[in-house]
Amino acid sequence: MKEVGVVAVMLTAELLDVIVNTVSKAAMKKGMNDFVFVMYSNAFAACFLFLITLIFYRKRTLPPLSYNIVGLFFVVGLISCSNQMFKFFGIGYSSPTLASALSDLIPAFTFILAIIFRMEKFVWKANSTVAKSIGTFVSISGALIMSLYKGQAVINSGPSLKLLPKKLASSMEFDWVFGAALLAAHSCFLSINYILLTRIVREYPAELVVVLTRIALVSILSVPAAVISVKDLKDLRLGFNMELIAIGCSAIFVLSFRGVIHTWAMGKRGPVYVAMFKPLEIVFAVILGITFLGDNLYVGSVIGAAIVVIGFYAVIWGKSQEKVEEEGAVYSSESYSTEAPLLQNQRIGE
Repeated sequence: MKEVGVVAVMLTAELLDVIVNTVSKAAMKKGMNDFVFVMYSNAFAACFLFLITLIFYRKRTLPPLSYNIVGLFFVVGLISCSNQMFKFFGIGYSSPTLASALSDLIPAFTFILAIIFRMEKFVWKANSTVAKSIGTFVSISGALIMSLYKGQAVINSGPSLKLLPKKLASSMEFDWVFGAALLAAHSCFLSINYILLTRIVREYPAELVVVLTRIALVSILSVPAAVISVKDLKDLRLGFNMELIAIGCSAIFVLSFRGVIHTWAMGKRGPVYVAMFKPLEIVFAVILGITFLGDNLYVGSVIGAAIVVIGFYAVIWGKSQEKVEEEGAVYSSESYSTEAPLLQNQRIGE
């Protein structure tokens, strides 16, 4: 039951991420500035988490800090700030559906990095390693297809590109590819963040403090970019509109709730476990994108998504085989250890 609860919470976190992506896209269509959005959403999330952290650690003692952890905090904050910029720029140039589709690259990137940093086992002859390796390659191939090939529209909610001027059509194609490149960079940077956060939370097991520090650093680092990006400082003012709704949803549901859940799961089960849930976003994103944003669904997205799902389940099967192989190894070692003394006793008796 505990495992089912963890899976349900992880799925809820991914669904919330897609909903916030959809709301953010709607706000961007009304002229929301990406830099301002990142600054305010992180600032609001930092205030929200600060109050929760004060209450939670009111009677608890925090683990001791080291210079190594403090340095990692700054690195994670810098990467997180850049990563959020990549994400919202990418969504602005493409769509939330493509953002969720390219998040399927995260398990592949995370798996590779986890092997490099020895957070994941890699045994050439093991079935689990073969399945995870093939699944990683297949996932990357599928994501590239979704990024570089659109094809005909399976579900066409708006005017076809053929009805648009050639110059505008080519501009939209460039925007799509450029947005895909930014979202792919987001996936890569997020995987690096997973690795670093896993190391931090295992050495400093205080999830709320870790997430609060990261978000606070992002809000501070994004201030110069937000100020420079606006033509008039009056543009930094917030009103009661779609922009404020998007900022509030991102602050509470994604940066705070999902951030704490992911950080906790990474500390307990590793970065690859958290990354494995990312491909499931595409199901939520397609439904929400078509329903609320009028997004088109293209042949390239369908083919690429199918390939990515195959790769995803290959990695999942490989992860499940790890447990079987570990249990088999333990059983073999136990059998050997229990038989050895009997042989020795027999020899002594003889």
